[in-house]
Amino acid sequence: MVRNGVVPIRSGAIASFLLFAAGPFPVHAEKAIDWEEARQFWSFQPPRSVPLPEVQRQSWPQKDLDRFILRKLEDAGLEPEAEAERRTLIRRLSFDLTGLPPAVEEVEEFLASKDPRSYEKLVDRLLARPQFGERLASMWLPVMRYAEDQAHQVGNNSKFFYPHAHQYRRWVIEAFNRDLPFDQFVRLQLAADHYGDEDLAALGFIGLGPQYYNRKRLDVQAEEWEDRVDTVTRSFLGLTVACARCHDHFYDPITTKDYHAMAGIFASVSMDSRKVGDRTFHVVKDSKVQDLNVFIRGNVEEKGELVPRGFLRILASGQERQTFGEGSGRRELAEAIVAPGNPLTSRVMVNRLWGELFGVPLVKSASNFGSTGDRPSHPGLLDYLAIKFREEGWSIKALVRELVLSATYRQASTRRKDNTLLAGMNRRRLSAEMLRDAMLAASGELESADPGGVSLKVSDKKNLRRTVYARISRKELDSFLRQFDYPDANVHAAGRVVTTTPMQKLYLLNSPFVADRAARLSELDKDLEGEERIQSLFRKVLARNPSASELVGSLRYFEESASNRDWAGFAQVLLCSNAFLYRD
Repeated sequence: MVRNGVVPIRSGAIASFLLFAAGPFPVHAEKAIDWEEARQFWSFQPPRSVPLPEVQRQSWPQKDLDRFILRKLEDAGLEPEAEAERRTLIRRLSFDLTGLPPAVEEVEEFLASKDPRSYEKLVDRLLARPQFGERLASMWLPVMRYAEDQAHQVGNNSKFFYPHAHQYRRWVIEAFNRDLPFDQFVRLQLAADHYGDEDLAALGFIGLGPQYYNRKRLDVQAEEWEDRVDTVTRSFLGLTVACARCHDHFYDPITTKDYHAMAGIFASVSMDSRKVGDRTFHVVKDSKVQDLNVFIRGNVEEKGELVPRGFLRILASGQERQTFGEGSGRRELAEAIVAPGNPLTSRVMVNRLWGELFGVPLVKSASNFGSTGDRPSHPGLLDYLAIKFREEGWSIKALVRELVLSATYRQASTRRKDNTLLAGMNRRRLSAEMLRDAMLAASGELESADPGGVSLKVSDKKNLRRTVYARISRKELDSFLRQFDYPDANVHAAGRVVTTTPMQKLYLLNSPFVADRAARLSELDKDLEGEERIQSLFRKVLARNPSASELVGSLRYFEESASNRDWAGFAQVLLCSNAFLYRD
């Protein structure tokens, strides 16, 4: 449903429009739902603690989680891959925990170490680096649809833009680096102003949401409320609550009353900018508190029953929906999301982190734990990790450490088309951010940045900072980011969709950015020639020496090229190679 040509269409809005256009359809009353039966669905059941699975290969597991993986492999008659070689492991770890490639000196030190705990110590060093927060921010910012402008602009009117959005990004990076417990991470992003004044930047989670023209019109406001409900529920709960805006959810036990109970929370807040430490934050604040009437079939002019602000009935500890009466209800919403009885929140975040590290989440539909989503490939493992996550104080670093120390994570990569059971690790292409950052690191040009500094355009030739610090636009996403699968910043992103297109290769071959990095690399060892110079470039780009066959092929490149001095072209070949673009 497009309003004044400026409102992005979400999937729930499309479905509602089609249903509305098709004519009358039944609106089910809440009493028609058998709530006890509905709570039997797997994701609405509390995570269950089960005995660790018995396995035959007792020597293989490094962590308890490995038993869940191994048992399924053994039941299927499969064997796990052998442990990856150490060179592969340090490259994999470095990208997964920092988003950057390892330096050649770091690789050689790790390969030479005889310390039996060298892998564990490497994990701890990487977790302690400030780049860890930058890496996880690259995961989180698309989840909360981070952007610094709007999808629409009339003339030069930028009144709805966010010039201080980078303050929220800074907060996210620092939160991951100081290992802010995830329950606090949730609370502060929804209601930091109700917990003190130290973390107001966290309110950018809501405060950076889309704003539309004609915001005084009720129908336009309703579009904004849908965005807030959709982002909060899919990000933290893995539920598509916005699908119940115009009708009861067709597949999940979520009603229009549930939707309007949550929408009323965001109808009771206003967008604001607040100046505190000489810093300005884009925040929200409680305004005129109001409960909403159900908008029948999404029509704001046709009002039904008044619904108190509150939470989802399916997640209520009793039979009735939990209602909120403290201001807008944001703090109460945050507490309900992280409450011990909520079966979703810990599972959803564990699943997101698993997907980041293993390539495929345990629940492939990472933001849809409802009946139309995927079932977990390893339900016992998901519950085990969700319980452990809570019991260990919601520590992100502790959870990540547990995952990467596992034998499952240390496996060599596999070429299986269906690797659901994880009989080996998945080979993956570098994300857009990793690819750009790795090129800058290889050429020695990567600049450190103030996490709170103002963003620069990706295309700015002076921008040699990590890509996480680049300007993200809803209006026109940077061409490089778009080509390499950075998500649309107008809506919540459940994860990265990986595509392979001819345009990607054409970019790598013709991009001034890549050519500049290659030229810089070619200038670093001008005093060397022949084999020595080739070896130096391999070490800078791939953190290793060339193999015998690679060395022969490299020498042949110069023999057959138009100019035997084309070192920039040779460097670009390395930057475009699969050995650089992928991590095993």
